[in-house]
Amino acid sequence: MRRAGLGEGSYGNYGYANSGYSACEEENDRLTESLRHKVTAIKSDSQFDSTTGFLGRTMEKLKILSRGSQSKLMCYMMLFSLFVFFVIYWIIKLR
Repeated sequence: MRRAGLGEGSYGNYGYANSGYSACEEENDRLTESLRHKVTAIKSDSQFDSTTGFLGRTMEKLKILSRGSQSKLMCYMMLFSLFVFFVIYWIIKLR
């Protein structure tokens, strides 16, 4: 690709040699095309949708489990606190 007014090996506006700039553009175009093919494959893949649904159901189940676990943990902490309180009260009462 040759630009008007610029000779071989001359530098453009950005200080890059035309041949290097052209090689970078060609590499970017190739990578862009590769990315476009990958995005198209993901969009058309039905397994992607089923995985999303499976992940969503799993997250909902984890939320339910974590709510139950927190209430059990809170109950155990309250019972332990009461036990410690009564032990300290008993020790003070014996003195």
